[in-house]
Amino acid sequence: MHLSSLSSPYGIGTMGQAARDFVDFLALAGQKYWQILPICPTSYGDSPYQSFSTFAGNPYFIDLDLLAADGLLQPGEYKTIDWGGKPECVDYGRLYELRYPVLRKACVRLLAERPADYEDFCRENAFWLPDYALFMALKDAHQGAAWSGWEPELVRREPAALERARAAYARDIDFWQAVQYLFFRQWTALKAYANGKGVQIIGDLPIYVAADSVDVWSSPENFQLDRDLTPTEVAGCPPDAFSATGQLWGNPLYDWDAMKRDDYSWWIRRIRHLCRIYDMVRIDHFRGFAGYYAIPYGSRDACNGRWRTGPGMDLFRAIENALGRQNIIAEDLGFLTQDVDDLLNATGYPGMKVLAFAFDSADGGGYLPHDYKRACIAYTGTHDNEPVNGWFETVGPDTAARAVEYLRLTKGEGYHWGMLRGIWASVADLAIVQAQDILGLGHEARMNTPSTLGGNWCWRAKPGAFSLRLAQKLRRVTEVYCRLAR
Repeated sequence: MHLSSLSSPYGIGTMGQAARDFVDFLALAGQKYWQILPICPTSYGDSPYQSFSTFAGNPYFIDLDLLAADGLLQPGEYKTIDWGGKPECVDYGRLYELRYPVLRKACVRLLAERPADYEDFCRENAFWLPDYALFMALKDAHQGAAWSGWEPELVRREPAALERARAAYARDIDFWQAVQYLFFRQWTALKAYANGKGVQIIGDLPIYVAADSVDVWSSPENFQLDRDLTPTEVAGCPPDAFSATGQLWGNPLYDWDAMKRDDYSWWIRRIRHLCRIYDMVRIDHFRGFAGYYAIPYGSRDACNGRWRTGPGMDLFRAIENALGRQNIIAEDLGFLTQDVDDLLNATGYPGMKVLAFAFDSADGGGYLPHDYKRACIAYTGTHDNEPVNGWFETVGPDTAARAVEYLRLTKGEGYHWGMLRGIWASVADLAIVQAQDILGLGHEARMNTPSTLGGNWCWRAKPGAFSLRLAQKLRRVTEVYCRLAR
């Protein structure tokens, strides 16, 4: 469950009391891990996989009550605002309009009397923070326009133009740096609280970055761009079960040859940063490191792409040489070939098994629990899948019948609990269930439908959903299958 899906009276889940209450729920239920989506700032479409920065935190997740407790806000400055009337849904448009004026008030007070560790934070994050703050200040100055539409001297990052911008927008730059200080101060406190309760946080690393991001603007040499800094090809997936025309993500592709010449330093910084803020990291779209799908820039869909060779083990060897062995999960889903299996085996990372994929064919495609190996992570579904009850509403009768027969599902127990039992009873080292499945929700609670825009990433749990009774029920089934946290 993502942070955004927590309940709160301020429009979106945050790192405040509701997050701690959820950690308490997990601890009481005997759970050891809480997996979330990327916590970076969202851009067009509100997807956490399309962010302005791979290193920054999402300002929406900063808890306003905690800011008030720190003396940075007055209750009347945020409690009287209408944050939206649907507690089960995030209204990103409203947040965009209303959240930043409140955060600016808090940051003015913060910067007037900077905490003792503020300069330390800025210095420790100097490898990304100054560029990010300047990028966001310039976006504000250009009414949110993508960096590719700015003045040519800013697009090309001419030193004199950047110096003029730093001087002209100094106050805005200070604001965006202060926002990140507040985010990571709250994040560090939340993670410490979770770890103190015996709960570890699994974070998420999107393989690609957004075209309109500080990552591309500040380091264009790392990407496949032409002389005008326009992508030559972009990322996506070929046609599959999710979409007959494939998935056109549109992210610029990495220039792996250039990155290799630099000893993959950008990737090493990225992995180091994420492994520091999470206890474990899931690398999204792992197959893209073996071979990636490249779609000509300007294509209307993903049908005309072609496969290209990725960096393979060379990248992960460089990462391990620089950082040592890290706790990493490989999202090895999608169109899998032998080179992906070979890379997964070479890294030694555990892959993923999604139970919702097991019943599309009679043989299960390797996703049936009796085929699992210990070194894998089992899921009922991911953020791209229907919750279990929604899945049963949308799949064909033969698929549903195979699931019912294999798992001995009953409507009395609830199909969602039966699917949970299916992965809890497996030999997988770790089993993860969507929060929507614990709550028994359906299609209305789906987090994301791939290849669609609008209506995604919005689901929120209602206040009080994670009750004591539910924790006790989850704890009991976890104990039965010897998965109780020790």
